[in-house]
Amino acid sequence: MQASPAAGDWTHSHVFNEGNPLAERNTRWAVVLTAVMMVAEITGGWMFNSMALLADGWHMSSHALALGLSVLAYAAARRFAQDPRFAFGTWKIEVLAGYTSALFLVLVAGVMVFQSVERLMTPQPIHYDEAIAIGVVGLLVNLACAWLLKDGHHHHHEGEHGHDAHHHQDLNLRSAYLHVIADAATSVLAIVALIGGKFWGAGWLDPVMGIAGAGLVAAWAYGLLRDSGKVLLDAEMNAPVVAEIREVIAASPVKACISDLHLWRVGKGKYACIVSLVTSPEADPEYFKQQLRVHEELVHITIEINILLGKLPGNDHDDIPSLAA
Repeated sequence: MQASPAAGDWTHSHVFNEGNPLAERNTRWAVVLTAVMMVAEITGGWMFNSMALLADGWHMSSHALALGLSVLAYAAARRFAQDPRFAFGTWKIEVLAGYTSALFLVLVAGVMVFQSVERLMTPQPIHYDEAIAIGVVGLLVNLACAWLLKDGHHHHHEGEHGHDAHHHQDLNLRSAYLHVIADAATSVLAIVALIGGKFWGAGWLDPVMGIAGAGLVAAWAYGLLRDSGKVLLDAEMNAPVVAEIREVIAASPVKACISDLHLWRVGKGKYACIVSLVTSPEADPEYFKQQLRVHEELVHITIEINILLGKLPGNDHDDIPSLAA
C-alpha cells in the first residue's frame, strides 16, 4: 500500500553528513606529494646513513598510506550515503579512517624509537650535505601538504554556539592534517640533528632527534585516538548539548522530567538523541521535539512519553527519579 502524502510528511533523510569535497580533492594531491617524497627520503636515508632522515622517510610512508585511507573513506562515505543498511548515515566511515590513521601513527612512533636506539648503540658515518638537502625538500613538501589541508581543517563551524570545537571537526581530515604536520615536525628535527652533526660533530643528535620525533608523533596519535574513539563508541554523554537538552525540558511550560536520555554523533557537530520523559496525559511528543529543535545540532530526535497519572510534583525534577542523571 502506498503511503499517503500525510504519512510522507513524517519521513526524513538519514544523510546527516554533507561531505567535504574540497578536503577530499586536496587530500588526493597530498597523497601524491607525500608518496614521491617518501621514496626520496627512504632512498636518501639508506644511501647517506642518516637515521633521522630514514625515520622521516618511513614515517612519511605511513602518512602516504594513511592519507590514501582518508581519500578512500571520503569516497566510501559518499558512495554508500543512500544505503539503507547504515541506520544513521555513513559519516562514521570517515571517523573509522581517522582512528585507523592514528594507529598507524603509533606504529610509526614505535619503529622510530627502535631504529633510533639501535643507531645510538651502533653509530654509522653520515653524509651530511646530501641528507640535509633531502631533509629540506621533505620539509617543503610537508608544508605544501599542510597548506592544502589546513583550510578544510580550520574552516568548519567556527564560532558555533560556543561549543567545544572538537565536536565540529572533520576527524578524517584532522587525521590527514596531523599526519603531514607530524611529518613536518620530524623533518625539522632531522634537519636540526644533521646540522648539529655537520658543524659541531654531534652525531648523537641524529638518533636522539629520531626519539624526540617519535614522542611527538605518539602524543598526537593519542589525541586522535581519544577523539575518534569517543565517537565510534558513542561516549559523548558529556557533550554540551546534553546539558542543553536537560535545560530545555526543565524550562518547558509543559512539566516533564527526563527518565532516560541517549545521545550520539551522526555527523560533524550533528547529533541524534532519544529522550524518555515522565509527564502528564495531555503531553504531546511533537511539542517537546519542537522545543528541542531550537538547538540545530540535534538533527534526529526521538521522544518517548511515559504518562504519570496524577499531578506532577511542581517543576522540581529531582522529585521524580531520573535514570539518566
